[in-house]
Parts: sequence; C-alpha cells; structure tokens
Amino acid sequence: MSLTPLISIGLHRHRAGVTEWRMSSSLCGRGDYSQSSLCLVSLIEHIKQQMARENIQFVRFEATDLHGVSRFKSIPSRFFHEKAIYGVSMPRGYLELTLNPKDSEVDHISATNFNCDILLSPDLSTFRVLPWTEQTARVICDSFTILGTPLLTSPRHIAKQQLSQLQDNGLSLHSAFTYEFCIYGIAEIVNSKTISFPAASILNSYDQLFIQELIEGMYHAGANIESFSSSTWPGQMEISFHPEFGIGAADTAFTFRTGIKEVAKKYNYIASFFTENGFYNSGILSHSLWDFNGQKNLFSIAWGVQALTDVGKNWLAGLLVHSEALSCLMAPTVSCRKRYSKYSKESKEFVTAKWAFNDNSCAFNIKCHGGKGTQIDNRLGSASANPYLVLAATIAAGLDGVKRKLSFQDVSEENQKTAQLKPAAIPLKLEDALAALEGDLCLREALGDTFIRYFVAVKHYELETEEADAERNKFLEYFI
Repeated sequence: MSLTPLISIGLHRHRAGVTEWRMSSSLCGRGDYSQSSLCLVSLIEHIKQQMARENIQFVRFEATDLHGVSRFKSIPSRFFHEKAIYGVSMPRGYLELTLNPKDSEVDHISATNFNCDILLSPDLSTFRVLPWTEQTARVICDSFTILGTPLLTSPRHIAKQQLSQLQDNGLSLHSAFTYEFCIYGIAEIVNSKTISFPAASILNSYDQLFIQELIEGMYHAGANIESFSSSTWPGQMEISFHPEFGIGAADTAFTFRTGIKEVAKKYNYIASFFTENGFYNSGILSHSLWDFNGQKNLFSIAWGVQALTDVGKNWLAGLLVHSEALSCLMAPTVSCRKRYSKYSKESKEFVTAKWAFNDNSCAFNIKCHGGKGTQIDNRLGSASANPYLVLAATIAAGLDGVKRKLSFQDVSEENQKTAQLKPAAIPLKLEDALAALEGDLCLREALGDTFIRYFVAVKHYELETEEADAERNKFLEYFI
C-alpha cells in the first residue's frame, strides 16, 4: 500500500513572514494518482526551499500522546523528502504509554501490537520553523499502523473524526483555548526539600524579554496569542489564543504546551501546567458553532444580545447532559478535579453543572461580548487535559444535543425520571468520572471503544500510584 494518500498536504502562502499551508489533503488528493503525487512533490519542494533559505538542519516529526505531551523524532533535513512521503517509524509504546511496569500492554492491545512500530505521517500544513531553537523546524503528524490505518488511540485522529462529523452535518467549529500555568525559577534544595519559587507575581513584575520572545516566537510557530496576563496566584499566568476553525485550535494549544517549556528554559524558568493543592490551572475551551462555510455564527441572535439561538440551546443541552463523562476527559487527574469541590456544598460526591450568561463561576459560561459573537466557554477543563480530547469530547456532546434537539426542559425531565443518569452532574472523584465515561454510550461511540478502554486503563493505573507519582508529576514534568 502506498503511504502517499496518508500525507496531509496543502497550499502555501505568506503572512507576516510566516509560511502557512491551508489546503486540506483531500483537495490535492482528488483526481488520479499521478496528479496527487505531483502535488505532493511540489509541496515538499516548497518546504525544502524554505528550509534552505532559513538554514534548517533538523525537522521534528511530532505527535501527541494521551496526556498532550509531544513525542517526536528529529530528522536531519537531508532526509526530509523521504520521511515526508513515507513517514517516520516510532515504537507504538511511545504514544500508547502504559504506566504499569508489571504489565507491558493495555488489556485490549496484544503484546505483539503494543511492541510494534507505527508511522508518523506529517500534516504538512503544520510545518513551522521554531524561532526559540536554532536551525530547527517541526511538523505535527498523524499516527498510522504500518498497514496505513489510523491509530485508534490517537487524540488528534479522534478530534479530526469529530470535526468531520460536524462537516457531514453542514457545521463547523470556531474555537480557542485559554490556559493558566505557572512560571517558576529553577527548583532549589532547601532543608532537603525541593522547592520552586514563583518567577512572576500578580503585580505583573515578570521578565518582559521572556514574555516578548514567547509571544513573538509562538506567532511564527503557528500559535497566535491574543493576550497574556498575570492570574490569581504568585507565579500564575493566563494566556488566550485567537480562535480558529477546525483542528487549528488544538494544534495551537499543543504547540504552546511544548514551546512554553523550551522558551522558559532559555531564561532559567520552569513552566508548569500542574495543579497544586490550593490553586488550580484551568484550561478553557471557548467555542461557537458556525455554518459549513464559516459565514454565520449559529449561536448568535443579534449583536450583544444575551440569548442563544435554538441550535445554541440544543448544543448547550448536549454539554449539560454529558457533563459527567465530559469532565473525565477535561479534568483527567485527581489533583485537577479538586477545584470542583469548592462548588459542592450539599454533596461530597458530585457538584451540579451550571450555565449562565457572563458568569465565570459556571461550568458553561455564555459570552455575548468581545467582538466575536456569542460563544460558550467550556470551563470544566484543567490545563493538564489533552486539547485534542477536549475538542473532540466537546463536539461529540454538543452535536448530540443538536441531533436530538435536546432542550433544557428535556434535561430537567430526564434528571427527574432517571436519578442515576445525573445529566448535569460533575463527579468529584476521578474513579466516578471514569465510570461515567464508560457508561456514556454517545461519547463512547464518538471517541471509539478502543480509545475508551485504553484511556480508562491508564487512568486506573494512575489512581493506584497517585501518591508515589505526585513529586514526579510536579518536578519531572511529564504529565504537566
């Protein structure tokens, strides 16, 4: 089987010195095989010319693992042409990370499959030169088996599937992430304890050179930062991105999560998305539903009017109905779920998911201001969540509400008839959220049974080793 059809390719243009590739692979892949091959070769040649002009010596072929962490191989530029066509091999276990040292496989994956190679096939639309490191570019990849089938546990593949479902229904998603994270000085040993001191304060007395390089560098790397500010706690910062259609919002967040750590290290700082006891790093997905051509916001009734369209109400009802399972993917660790408890006064088991207009304390905050039209902030998320899974799960839940024409009355009636369903409940315990995810037939079908079993297996192991992993998570920074 030829791997050429697996390559995501596009048409390039220039904006403010940034090379962009915006045409999907299907456009270039139409027609006979010779036409698509010529298109691919031409596109690769364009990238090679850019690499020559900018003296690029290495290209990272990157893919996301379950936790939103970049796993990549660096390829010398002289091999780029070959790898762009045939992909880069990587052990499957690098992406399907299994934490249990006693068990080298997740229960649904045979040892043979888990220990085999997969192929990282580049989405050439994501090729960018990295300004914060010398002579290096990167391209985000999709993961395939050696037979050419998508890796069913790949978060990016799952997100693209849900975006495709929207397209099939004549819809598109306009979205952007907002992250909180902490900037620390390099950890020091004080009285035999490892301590990281905040490198910023709520007075905005941070390193301007660091911030400027970060914002400018991210822009050229494809992550368009709209605002950067201090947040509630010492060392805590908040960053918002400019909204995009399609997979771009998750790609931007993925790019930032790696890039912020590399830029911070240049200035002897540590950037952390880890949630500590006492304060929390949130990850918000602001989104709105548009028509297929991206011409009309389907949530907006009129400029500045605090109201949702019928379609918007259906979408919000879907988010509320699936909030129990949705929270599992958006707050996937024990520590990042602790912030839910501050909203729980009546129960120690769950808190009710609420919505409102212009209220940042709600799980779903509807905004009708700011020049972008009506949008919904999905505030269930933690900064430690994988952005591709957040995007995919939000689409799956909202689209279910649209398809079934759910309303707030339906949610209320369903809750009264079936107490076990708890359609607007958020479990405080991760194990309860995992059970809800397993029992949510809509999300299970949308994300795939293979992925759900894999995700739940890994998270159960994390629960078993929670105490032992606490310091590793914070200071070795893998899961943050």
